[in-house]
Amino acid sequence: MSRQPLLDNLTKLHLSTFRNALEEQLSNPQYEELPFEDRLSLLVDRECQQRDHNRIQRLVKQARFQQSAFVEDIDFSAERGLQRAQVLQLAQDTWIKKALNLIVIGPTGAGKSFIACALGRSTCQQNLSVRYFRMPRFFQSLKLAKLDASYPRLLKSLTKTDLLIFDDWMRDPISLTDTQDLLDILDDRYNRSSTMLVSQLPVMDWHLRFPDPTLADAILDRLIHNSYRIELEGESQRKVRAVAHISST
Repeated sequence: MSRQPLLDNLTKLHLSTFRNALEEQLSNPQYEELPFEDRLSLLVDRECQQRDHNRIQRLVKQARFQQSAFVEDIDFSAERGLQRAQVLQLAQDTWIKKALNLIVIGPTGAGKSFIACALGRSTCQQNLSVRYFRMPRFFQSLKLAKLDASYPRLLKSLTKTDLLIFDDWMRDPISLTDTQDLLDILDDRYNRSSTMLVSQLPVMDWHLRFPDPTLADAILDRLIHNSYRIELEGESQRKVRAVAHISST
């Protein structure tokens, strides 16, 4: 009996991994010793694993992280002030499922963005959606969306995102319009999803960066009181890597 129709039908059903695994089994006599159910289970497992991998890759691509970072590559040197247990706990999805927030603070070059991207990727690996923005480009995206009439669709997308990461948070003062837009977005997300703020400024300085104190109160009230905090210390990681590179040459 010809096997080609079966293989063709698997392709039509978009079961390409299943088909490839089946062809491997058919070409390897050792699989003939296994019961039918075991062989079928192996094929289904391969297909499921590949689909899980593809889904995670789509989530990572959609997030648009600034850099490729992984939790296992985070430097937990004592001088950085990082608590390994806390970071590993935040690499799980419990806080996101509870719609809590995270604030990452530290001096320039301390590795804040790396940690944010690493935790964001870990979130994707748990099948949750993430969007990463640097604040200047975020507000630029909002302005462009208003011009091309895609603003409502963008707001809906941001509301549904499980974890929204704002890097360079409060680095620059923001306009009144941007402040109002930000409040609308955070209000839609409050108690529904999580936000991560990455900043080189201490929390106490944020309020003065807003043009309206009432709006500032409303925004910070939705972000600060239900948040974990990571506070980085030590020298710039760029400087440390540069010195190490020069020393090795």
